Amino acid sequence: MIATHAELRALALGMGLPEAADGTAWGYPCVKAHGKMWCWWSPYVDAAVFKCAKDEREMFLAADPDTFTLHPHYVPHNLILVRAGRIDEGWATARLLQHWRDAAPKRWLKAWDTANP
Repeated sequence: MIATHAELRALALGMGLPEAADGTAWGYPCVKAHGKMWCWWSPYVDAAVFKCAKDEREMFLAADPDTFTLHPHYVPHNLILVRAGRIDEGWATARLLQHWRDAAPKRWLKAWDTANP
C-alpha cells in the first residue's frame, strides 16, 4: 500500500510513460502528464488525489469510506481522495495509466500506440 507522496511519485514516474515529469501546481509538488496535473497529494488531507467522475466518486465513497474520502475543496471537481496507507498500487497504476492516456493529445496518442503495441 502506498503511504506517502514520495511513494506515489516514484510509482508514477517509474511507469516510464513519456511526457510525465515533476512539476508544481499552486506551490505544491505534483507529477504532470502532457503538461497537466496528473498525480499529486492533497495539502488539506493526508491523501492522494485522483481524477474521478462524480458518479464513480459517490460509488467509491459509499463502498469504502475508510479508503476513499473527500475534502470540501474538491467537491466541485471530478476528483477523489485516497487515504495514505490505503492506496493499492495496482489500482493506482491502472488509474494513472488511464488518466495519462486521457491527457494525451489524440494525434500524439495514436502515434504512441502504433509505436508501442
